[in-house]
Amino acid sequence: MDIIRLKNVKKQYKNGTTALYDLNLNIEKGSFVFIIGGSGSGKSTLMKLLYREEKPTSGQIIVGGINVAKLRNSKVYKLRRKLGIVFQDYRLLPKLTVYENVAFAMEVIGAKKQEIRVKVLKSLEIVGLKSKIHNYPNQLSGGEQQRVAIARAIVNNPKMLICDEPTGNLDPEMSMEVMKIIEKINEEWGTTVLVVTHDKEIVNKLKKQVITLKEGRLVNNKAKGTYDNENT
Repeated sequence: MDIIRLKNVKKQYKNGTTALYDLNLNIEKGSFVFIIGGSGSGKSTLMKLLYREEKPTSGQIIVGGINVAKLRNSKVYKLRRKLGIVFQDYRLLPKLTVYENVAFAMEVIGAKKQEIRVKVLKSLEIVGLKSKIHNYPNQLSGGEQQRVAIARAIVNNPKMLICDEPTGNLDPEMSMEVMKIIEKINEEWGTTVLVVTHDKEIVNKLKKQVITLKEGRLVNNKAKGTYDNENT
């Protein structure tokens, strides 16, 4: 069963730049997918279309049963509740503790205090930071901050986890540690995972599905792929 379906998707920005051309793509529920490609290949635009920061110029995008292209601005929250999003720059709130940063994602949807506590502690346990709940972001390493961001992204049990260059600011050892956590979430929770990355070593080591974009077009979709320099 597909959790994501893109049909004839084109994205042209107002300045005339076309970021994606006639993109057709199906991603199965429970998949772990790397999205790779050089600068300007359309990777970030694709991510933004999936979580509806951008709308396609034409074509159809279905994410978790929701027609994203036709979604009104006032209903975008319904889509976002199905998604967890992890960015390269963590985006933690500096004046909140680790616990409060993760809890915030549940507070905004009106969850009860007891439910918040149970789920926050469970999420922090998965990323190995249960002992740091009282720390503030500036007391953590980059890898620890990214793990807090992952805990925040998964605390509402999303169907899908979108990671945009999640290891971009980390050293190789910490990058692999973070990716192993994301892999564990995929395997143990059945969460569909999409990871945009430039990290060849990680792609080649983990041997997952690899989708390659080049100049706005899909040039490769391999079930167990590697980072192919020819196409990027």
